[in-house]
Parts: sequence; C-alpha cells; structure tokens
Amino acid sequence: MSKELDRIPISKVQRASKFVAAGAKVGANYVKAYSKAAIKGKLNKEELDQDNASDIYNSLSELKGSALKMAQLLSMDQNVLPKAYSDKFALAQYSAPPLSYPLVKKTFRENFGKDPVELFDSFSKSASNAASMGQVHKAEKDGQQLAVKIQYPGVANSIKSDLKLAKPFALKLMKVKGKEVEPYMKEVEEKLLEEANYGLELEQSLDFAEKCKGLPNLFFPTYFKEYSAPQILTMSWLDGEPIGEWMKRDQSEEARNKLGQTLWNFYMFQMHELRMMHADPHPGNFIINDNKLGVIDFGCIKRIPADFYKAYFELASHKVLEDPSKVDILFKELEIIRSSDPEKDKQVVSGMFTGLIQLLSRPFNQEKFDFGDDSFFTEIYQMGDLISKDPEMSRLQARGSRHFIYFNRTFFGLYNILNALKAKVDTSETNHYLKLAS
Repeated sequence: MSKELDRIPISKVQRASKFVAAGAKVGANYVKAYSKAAIKGKLNKEELDQDNASDIYNSLSELKGSALKMAQLLSMDQNVLPKAYSDKFALAQYSAPPLSYPLVKKTFRENFGKDPVELFDSFSKSASNAASMGQVHKAEKDGQQLAVKIQYPGVANSIKSDLKLAKPFALKLMKVKGKEVEPYMKEVEEKLLEEANYGLELEQSLDFAEKCKGLPNLFFPTYFKEYSAPQILTMSWLDGEPIGEWMKRDQSEEARNKLGQTLWNFYMFQMHELRMMHADPHPGNFIINDNKLGVIDFGCIKRIPADFYKAYFELASHKVLEDPSKVDILFKELEIIRSSDPEKDKQVVSGMFTGLIQLLSRPFNQEKFDFGDDSFFTEIYQMGDLISKDPEMSRLQARGSRHFIYFNRTFFGLYNILNALKAKVDTSETNHYLKLAS
C-alpha cells in the first residue's frame, strides 16, 4: 500500500493548481529529455514517457476521484497509451495511495455523526485497498466481518470540473481533437456521477446479486443499508484471494478453465438476459475462494439500449459481416459511418472497422475459444497500432456510438482477465444470442 494522504484538494482552485503543477513537471521533463538528446544525439522516448507517466500519476493520485478514474480507464486498453503510461495508470485499479485515518473519521462524522469505532465493534485504521474513487476498511459488527467502502472527500462535487481539467492531458495522450470526443466525454461524466452515488450503487448491488444468484460458481457480498450512507457503503467481507494474486501462482488447467467459464457465463448472462453489465472488469473487482468467483463493486453498471444491443450483436456475426449492404446499414445505426461521409471515407472506415470487428468477435463465432492463445491478443494490439498510426483513420477519428465506450471497456477487461487465466471457454451459447439478434 502506498503512503497515506493526510489531505485531498477539494476546491476548484486547489485542484486546478495540481493540474497546472503536473503540466509544469511534464514541461520540465521535455526540457530535460531534449537537453540530454542534444548531448547524446538521440531522444530517449521511453525514459521521457516514464518520467511523464510518474509525474502525472502522482498528481492524479493526490486528487483522487474522476481524474484518477480516467487514468484507470485509459490503462485498460493497451493500444491507447504508451506502455509506460498504461503500466503506471493501472495502479489506480487497486493500489492508489489511501487516505489517513483522521480523514476517514471526518467522513464518518459527516455521514453518521459518529466515529467508525462508535458504529462498529472494531474498525481497521488502515485501508485494505484503495482505488480511484474510494478505499475499503475491514470492520466487525455482532460477529460479522464487514468491508466498509469510504468515498474520498470532494469526489462527487468535482467530477465535472476535474474532467474539464484532465481533458487536455487525455486528448494529447490519445492524439484526438476535443470537439470530436465530446459525446464520449459526456458518457464518461454520466457514469462517473453514477459511481459517486453510493445510494445508487447500493440499489444496483442488491439488484445484481439477486438476479445473478442462480448462476453457478459465483458469490456476492451481503449489503447493509443501516451502515451505509451517501459516502459510505457497507457489505459483508468476502474471504478469498484477489484474482490477480491467485493468477500469479501455479494453478491447474481445470481450475483456470472453470473460473474463465464462470466469468464468461456471468458476462453473457448480463449482456443478453439483463441487458446491462458490470462495466468495470478489472482484477481488483474479483476474488477467488475455493475456486469460486466473488464479484464486488457494482458502482459502474452500463445499461444497454435495445437498438444498440441489436445492431452490435447482429454485426458480431461473421455471416453478417460478409454482406456489405447489411454492414453499411448497421455501421450507420452504430454511428461508425456518417451520412455526410464521402464515398472514399466510407470505404476507409468500413474496411478498417470490418476487420477490427471480425477480430474482436472471433470468440463469439466459435464453439470453444482458447483465451490463453497470445497470438489472438497480438493480433488485437497490432490492429490497434495500425489504426492509431493510419493517417486516414487519424483524420476520421472518434467514430461510433457513445455506448461503445463502456461496452469496449468491458470486453477489453474481460478478454484480458481470461487471457491472464489462460482459460479455454465454451462460447457456443453466444452463437445462439447472435442468431436471435439477427
């Protein structure tokens, strides 16, 4: 766990000054790098990226909230950022610097009028883990082990202003224009506001656990309304090992396949039966106990509009992708192709996206799929690299419905965990859903 923070900037002026300071550090890193290059005759781009990534991450860690959450979002797709950034920003998933205990007590007093030790029989002063929007402490009440999630001060009130301040960093790193990403920034803003609403998360958690309780090999926390408040969410403590730690040790092929199948079935059920999904599939949100999968943190739930669902999964069928006229219709429905596009641009976009969709939907079109096959992921990264460097696609960037943001994030997260598990998964049931969609 990183060093504890004794304070978090809350006012707009304080938070803006942190972004300015981060920008100044990045500028200084460029001066240092180019000074060295003048002497050595070569720019060390990797060292520059590492220095910038470290300075930006450290600044965002002090701010917490949506600024740090954006770093986490960017880290999940390894094609978006240079490796130094994605590696550093990935820390926001579960090992960000935690708040000190005095700040935790202050949050409890504001929400309950009591200190944690007055509300619970015991309460750990140190956080068990800390992420971008909040941190978790272990507690006990009437013999029940509890996990108490505490939202960082100022998170909810600073989301809109933070995103405006973080936007220039994100645009520069992603090499896109501001105007073209407005719909996507709006989508991110809406979801972050939902994540900061612990009352909504409590409702979603109870709803999801109830609807998914019949799925095999899964378990969920029990939630306690009486110990929850606008900035505090209390649930039963789930014993087990974080999936990231579990995967570091030698595990049997049977155990890895079982967990991979559980994870796949869980997400297919959400998408196709519930038409909503747990849109934050990073290792910090899953634990393993006796080879069963525990799911926590339902703050980020994406509801899938019916028209988007139908077009998306209809397009995922490789048979449909072989019909250019059908593809053209679906691309327009999904806002990949615009009515104002000249024919040349339509061909460029259609060709690139058809190839990308064929690749990403490959698991849907097979009876079984080996997510441990690294060549599949190499193809994905190479395709992403090709698109990012293609001058025509750069000119035609920011394509697709805003719903792609969390849909793609979910699939990238799911695929990456399954790859880390080296899981072989029965995907045959997905074919049934593709046929229904078409």
